[in-house]
Amino acid sequence: MSTKHLALPLAASLATALTLAGAHAHAQSATMEKCYGISLAGENDCAAGPGTTCAGTSTVDYQGNAWTLVATGTCTEIELPEMADGTARVGSLDEIDRDLPPA
Repeated sequence: MSTKHLALPLAASLATALTLAGAHAHAQSATMEKCYGISLAGENDCAAGPGTTCAGTSTVDYQGNAWTLVATGTCTEIELPEMADGTARVGSLDEIDRDLPPA
C-alpha cells in the first residue's frame, strides 16, 4: 500500500477518536458541576481567584473562590468541618466570600 492509501484510514481513525473523546467530555460536564469552598489548599480544580492561575493553586483550605468538580446535585450536601466560630461551612454553586487568603 502506498502512503496515500494509508493516510485515509489513519485520518478516519483519528477523527473517530476525537469525536468519541469530545462526546465523553460533554457527557461528563453534564453530570458534574463546580462546587466552591470545598477544596483543601492546593487541591482545587481551577480558578482560585486573584493571584492564582489554575488547578492546585488555592492556598487556604475551603477557599471560597476555589472550586472542585463534583457530581451534579451534591455540592451543598458535602460534609465539611465547622468554621472557627462554630457556624456550618457548606459548598456553594457560586463563589463565596469566606476562607479567602490574606490580601
